[in-house]
Amino acid sequence: MSILPLILLVVVFYFLLIRPQRKRQQEAVQMQNSLTPGTRVMTTTGLFGTVTAVDNEDVILEVAPGIETRWVKAAIGRVVAPGDAPAAYEPDADEAGEGKNESEATVDRNDGQDSGTKQS
Repeated sequence: MSILPLILLVVVFYFLLIRPQRKRQQEAVQMQNSLTPGTRVMTTTGLFGTVTAVDNEDVILEVAPGIETRWVKAAIGRVVAPGDAPAAYEPDADEAGEGKNESEATVDRNDGQDSGTKQS
């Protein structure tokens, strides 16, 4: 009778941990094998790109116009729907020095003194 709890524990672990993990793994492999050129994806590291070519176990992503990188299919985390991609970064007015250009902000931080001149 003391072996029954051990068997029950193994069955519970199988249904709660092992089986769902295998299912997720199979879905990921299926998604990676179904990649086609033109698909927007996000890598497991968070890099967004567009698939330009698929070559055996490799995928070539265009991360910016004219910039292509080669990734293994396993590095593709998910397919991105058109509305899911993050918007281009635009700094707020506070972050941009409240409307000043960078050289004016530098002068303000240096109290109007050029950092390249020596003071006596």
